[in-house]
Amino acid sequence: MSELRWDPINKEWVITATHRQERTYKPPKDFCPLCPTREGGFPTEVPEEDYDLVVFQNKFPSLQPIAPEPAITGTELFPVARAEGICEVVLFTSKHDGIMSREPVSRFIKLVKVWKDRYEELGAKDFIDYVFIFENRGEEVGVTLQHPHGQIYAYAFIPPKIKRELDSSREYLKETGQCLFCSVLEEEVQDGRRIVAANDSFTAFVPFYARYPYEVHVYSNEHLPSLKEFREKEIEDLALIIRTIIQKYDNLFGFVFPYIMSIHQQPTDGSGKEYSHFHIEFYPPYRTENKLKYLAGSEAGAGTFIVDALVEEKAGELRMTEPFTG
Repeated sequence: MSELRWDPINKEWVITATHRQERTYKPPKDFCPLCPTREGGFPTEVPEEDYDLVVFQNKFPSLQPIAPEPAITGTELFPVARAEGICEVVLFTSKHDGIMSREPVSRFIKLVKVWKDRYEELGAKDFIDYVFIFENRGEEVGVTLQHPHGQIYAYAFIPPKIKRELDSSREYLKETGQCLFCSVLEEEVQDGRRIVAANDSFTAFVPFYARYPYEVHVYSNEHLPSLKEFREKEIEDLALIIRTIIQKYDNLFGFVFPYIMSIHQQPTDGSGKEYSHFHIEFYPPYRTENKLKYLAGSEAGAGTFIVDALVEEKAGELRMTEPFTG
């Protein structure tokens, strides 16, 4: 059963998806549903003995193209709606124990091209308003399948966090005539202390207002609203800087660094071209080599983050970390 329930206090939809309780949970390596299907072996989601990159619809989707009617009847205060949308899984490599920071740039280029393709194809559907591309990496952020993969949620609405930042950028544009994200990037570059890496097309930095000590944002240097506007140069440069950031993460403390990676860009309903700005946000849970940052009372209860580190120092640590693993 899946449905949308409206939260009138926070003015946002909450997805109910009870069937996801039955999804695969930390299977042994020999029964990984994301590995290739070996001859005579466990049948997986990919009926081939090997593959490069693969995209398929999630078997336990939070959103569905043909969504069922809600299980309950809504009210004026508590509306309900069908959980329309599309959920896809993107397999980064056929290697179960693959570590993306050790993969060549060519694999990241293919991945960015896949993201661009899915953004355009899913976004062209008339019931989709936002295509959200993300990756959960590591058990520390709740990953239940270790095989390197990401996900894509195509929503029939604009998610609340995205909507808030777009609303802010739209208001800023109205007041100043400039894109808010362009101004943030300009000030970060001028300051310089929080820059982690950069190339011709992208700049990576720990934002002034970071909520996690090693949080990194990657902004397009030009005002590019979405992947749709990417040329070959941007595709290659994005692949390179993502790989660089992941390598820096993995080399920082000498282990595969967990994180949540989310891609923010223009809604596919056609709105916001002037104030949407393509960027990626990484949220790593580690605050030191052996300490995790948990969302406790102030963060979870009040929505106010407390960062027990000076982000300029953390940006310096990442900047000085050698990105190349050979």
